[in-house]
Amino acid sequence: MRTPEVKVALSTASVYPESTATAFEIAGRLGYDGVEVMVWTDPVSQDIESLRRLSDYHGVPILAVHAPCLLITQRVWSTNPWTKLERARAAAEKLGASAVVVHPPFRWQRNYARDFVDGIWRMADETDVRFAVENMYPWRYRDREMLAYAPDWDVTNDDYRHFTVDLSHTATARNDALDMIGRMGDRLAHVHLADGSGSGKDEHLVPGRGNQPCAELLEKLATSGFDGHVVVEVNTRRAMSGAEREADLAEALAFTRQHLATASRVPGAPRTPGTPRP
Repeated sequence: MRTPEVKVALSTASVYPESTATAFEIAGRLGYDGVEVMVWTDPVSQDIESLRRLSDYHGVPILAVHAPCLLITQRVWSTNPWTKLERARAAAEKLGASAVVVHPPFRWQRNYARDFVDGIWRMADETDVRFAVENMYPWRYRDREMLAYAPDWDVTNDDYRHFTVDLSHTATARNDALDMIGRMGDRLAHVHLADGSGSGKDEHLVPGRGNQPCAELLEKLATSGFDGHVVVEVNTRRAMSGAEREADLAEALAFTRQHLATASRVPGAPRTPGTPRP
């Protein structure tokens, strides 16, 4: 099942602790439309020519680049956060990706946070690549919350040209995901599809295994003129084997395509045998 208007990509983070190269191999074998490269400590993820060769060899386009914004990537591509974003933009341009995913700054990155909103606008004005700022969540320990991101973990409270919505993050933050994408409106440019139970941990479950409105979101995208990408970003690190990991990623792809296709099917048209009724 496919809806040509919305491409479904695999985040290379979804195969962790396997390598970036493994993600390209699995994406090609399962029939994903492309990959989002998470730039992290794997040297291949940081090297444009290596990524280009993997993309060409497996026939899997690179649709997005996730800038190295995580705690474990503080020294990847420089310790200067603006340099990281400049390199992410250059990588996206050279690799043909249409989006750079970026997290809001950590609160202790005070100078970066102070200029972040204006700086993202300046960078967005210099390229056709979309800088899509991702919703995050408060950090929790027992009954206490720590606001780890600035200006805000809820990115809809600030003015950005483009947004990424992550449904594992809405679960962790205990947000109403559909309300959030309503606030994002036509500035929603990118989706990280995963699920969560609202436990307080960033779970990144396979869609359909938590309590987030994954199906409803996909159906809304398919009928709203959404022109971005849907990226499966799930946690498979507990998989007992490569086959189990691949089964989870195949299930996530099937779920995503099913709900995009169900919503986009013309009313009254014959159903493909085996597809559910809308």
